[in-house]
Amino acid sequence: MDAKERYTKEDCVETGPACSIAGKVVALSDSGDPLFYCTGGNGAAASQTGRAAFGVSLKNGEFHRFDRSDVIGVLKPELLPDSAKLQLSQIRPTGALSLELNDPAFSGYSFLPDGRYAAGVWLCTPQEVMEYVEMQKPYQHRVLICDREDFAVMEVVEGQLIYPTPEALEAFRQGDQKQSGGMEMT
Repeated sequence: MDAKERYTKEDCVETGPACSIAGKVVALSDSGDPLFYCTGGNGAAASQTGRAAFGVSLKNGEFHRFDRSDVIGVLKPELLPDSAKLQLSQIRPTGALSLELNDPAFSGYSFLPDGRYAAGVWLCTPQEVMEYVEMQKPYQHRVLICDREDFAVMEVVEGQLIYPTPEALEAFRQGDQKQSGGMEMT
């Protein structure tokens, strides 16, 4: 899907000042750079205490501050262009641990239906993995999480968990790891 130059309220699943935009892809009235992944800010919550919101441009990956009044709404996932999906796949979860101070234990990959993907994203903890999957699954065809040995520990296709079993997923959420570094996914 190609990017539109302008988005409208009809292109959004939620609009208006009462909707929360944190952790979602939003359309802005700026036609030069209209799509952002909102990372937070006082203007991002449904109960706004300010006007400032922050996000990552899905055009070029740069961080920006924008005004809540410039937000048209939360974009319908099916309208997100492929180029923006690839850019979104490169965003680590808000609050992720510093890679300079922590060793990543996982890598996350997001795929388009035709198999295209961008480089993997380093993730340090099971919580970061879950946040990455939740961030990506509305927009991506396939999300794959691998451990440091490059073994698959989680796969989601079209929003549905394919691997592991629900019991193994719960153990993963709790952070259970083998001493060898791999995830126990039985």
